[in-house]
Amino acid sequence: MARRPVRRRRSTAARRAQQARDNALTLGIAALVAVTVVSFVLTWLARHLLLVAALLATGVVVGAVVLRLRQLARRRELAARTAQLRHIGPFLSMTPKAFEHALADLCRRDGCTKVTVVGGTGDLAADVLATTPSGQRLLIQAKRYGPRTSVGSQDVQKVNGTYRDVHRCDLAAVVTTSSFTKAAAAFCANVGIHAIDRRALALWAEGTGKPPWA
Repeated sequence: MARRPVRRRRSTAARRAQQARDNALTLGIAALVAVTVVSFVLTWLARHLLLVAALLATGVVVGAVVLRLRQLARRRELAARTAQLRHIGPFLSMTPKAFEHALADLCRRDGCTKVTVVGGTGDLAADVLATTPSGQRLLIQAKRYGPRTSVGSQDVQKVNGTYRDVHRCDLAAVVTTSSFTKAAAAFCANVGIHAIDRRALALWAEGTGKPPWA
């Protein structure tokens, strides 16, 4: 009765040894195949260096052409959008969100980079962020108001409280389709915030006035 476990252990050990040999053989065959494939690829590349170089050069040229075409397409789209903004009329019928995007397009048209629309809940007085042509970071607060609603002191005070410390901007502007109260206009003048009312917006859109960062 004591001999049976010994035979089982020997049988199990033999199976494990055979499995180890099989695994080693499989790994050896896989390694041989991998070496053969790599050797074939390297040999082929060595014999066709000119072809490979030509393919790579073609890929680079095609990539550059595609990138250039995309840039031109974006510029044409921007030009088409901004062409519709050369009068104050379209701004007066926009939604607040569309107004933000329109101001962003005007920034791009006049040479700003890194232009993003960030307006929304919790925007902390930032609707558009951009880098001006001179490299300064600009925050724009957009106020798409009707003619009977003016931008008040509280609106511009919020901008003054966040554009430097929160958004790390150098300049701030409040742009509206309406006007500013006397108190708001005076506050902007005192702290250096650019107050762009309906008339200044119209001139900027037409290309005859100064942009908000000038």
